[in-house]
Amino acid sequence: MSETLAIQLNNAAIMQQENLVLKDVNLSIEQGEFIYLIGKVGSGKSSLLKTIYAELPLNEGEGVVAGFTLKKIKRKHKPLLRRKCGIVFQDFRLLSDRSVYDNLRFVLKATGWKSKSAIEERIQNVLTKTGMENKGYKMPHELSGGEQQRVVIARALLNSPDIIIADEPTGNIDPETSYLLIELLKDICDSGKTVIVATHQYDLIDKYPARVLRCDNATVTEFESNINNLTNVSNNSVEAVSMEFID
Repeated sequence: MSETLAIQLNNAAIMQQENLVLKDVNLSIEQGEFIYLIGKVGSGKSSLLKTIYAELPLNEGEGVVAGFTLKKIKRKHKPLLRRKCGIVFQDFRLLSDRSVYDNLRFVLKATGWKSKSAIEERIQNVLTKTGMENKGYKMPHELSGGEQQRVVIARALLNSPDIIIADEPTGNIDPETSYLLIELLKDICDSGKTVIVATHQYDLIDKYPARVLRCDNATVTEFESNINNLTNVSNNSVEAVSMEFID
């Protein structure tokens, strides 16, 4: 694997238990790239992302992420890989019984940080980077959806990951706020991080162009992201309610 690659998959089969979700996945993502991942519900987007950060095993094909070989990774090394991959979820997953500051402190202490001053400095750093420097005392329910998602991004940045994986990060916020969120993720990418954003919100891609990968028909392909193609995908992506896999 090239030293400039953050993620490489060769002939990979993406599985959910015994079910094949994506086949023959060949993917190379450079360090510092910004990637959109598109595809309708059930097309394999979340399964692909979960394979990248080793929540799902890679049993067929080859994969290397942030220097870790997915096929050979031991259980004890998975937390180390996940520190290299900051995860941003659509549903926030903030602890509702504690403040923003204490949510972030909980993560740092759980990942081995001991020094109180170092913890305070790191929390202030990521809150400032995400525009939330004055909201550390707030409880999650006191924040808007966009503010909560900024806290989730701050949480993802705590351990200085090489890769940020955002799975539908704009799904629970209004369109205008989603633009601000993508601008923030773009800024993070410009600092040298690799950023992958799974999304159904195709106007984001038109407004903030970047490389696009599409999950469709059990494959992952490069997608030409001009406005006409995106409009066609949007019009054809009527989401099925009953799916064998929900991504």
